Amino acid sequence: MAELIPIDEKTSVAGQIQLDELEELAASGIKVIVNNRPDGEAFFGQPKAKDLEEEAARHGVAFFNLPFTMQTLTPELVAEFAKILKDADGPILAYCRTGNRSSLLWAASQVALGAPIEAVLAQAQDAGYDLRPAEQLITDLGRRALVE
Repeated sequence: MAELIPIDEKTSVAGQIQLDELEELAASGIKVIVNNRPDGEAFFGQPKAKDLEEEAARHGVAFFNLPFTMQTLTPELVAEFAKILKDADGPILAYCRTGNRSSLLWAASQVALGAPIEAVLAQAQDAGYDLRPAEQLITDLGRRALVE
């Protein structure tokens, strides 16, 4: 199974997940999965988001498709992810190719929800993600995101 890296009390990030991992993820308590990886990013080994969504539904797990690249990351996407974080009633798993993009989106969403950037960066660092080089980007995206 993909290595889940807890980034806060409710959210973990991971690299690519596979269809045959959905049952185990659901059994481990994951209630929400967020895909941050565009379909077709890899030539092989990357299931389509639609297939993952269908398999997640079979196991009672909500699935949100929020794929992005660093060139397509917007405040609107940050706001959408922040709303998922705020509204989720259980553990969340956000995944991309390696977990890096998902951790960055998590950080910007935390800023959008009012967390101080230094606390967010420290929490990410504790999880193994050094987001300090992206501090300004995270701050800008978080401040511009309008969370409902």
